[in-house]
Amino acid sequence: MQTIGVRELKANLSACLRRVKAGQRVTVTDRGRAIATLVPADPVPELEWAHAVVAKGQATWIGGKPLGLKTRVRSRGTLTSRMVIEDRR
Repeated sequence: MQTIGVRELKANLSACLRRVKAGQRVTVTDRGRAIATLVPADPVPELEWAHAVVAKGQATWIGGKPLGLKTRVRSRGTLTSRMVIEDRR
């Protein structure tokens, strides 16, 4: 569990909420005393495995969507489905 002061929480709220969304628990302190704990809302059942991997420290995730490929794969004038079938042969 991570600890964060009120002033630092105000300055970095978005980053802190991303960590909480990823499954971490964050304790908020005021002058060194714990005053609150931020915990993730009820997890989505489909994402429980991802939160478990993040909690174990085996991966990091800030809850965003994958960005995809940097460069787009160009079609050679044929349908994508046909290209996939050709690659599978």
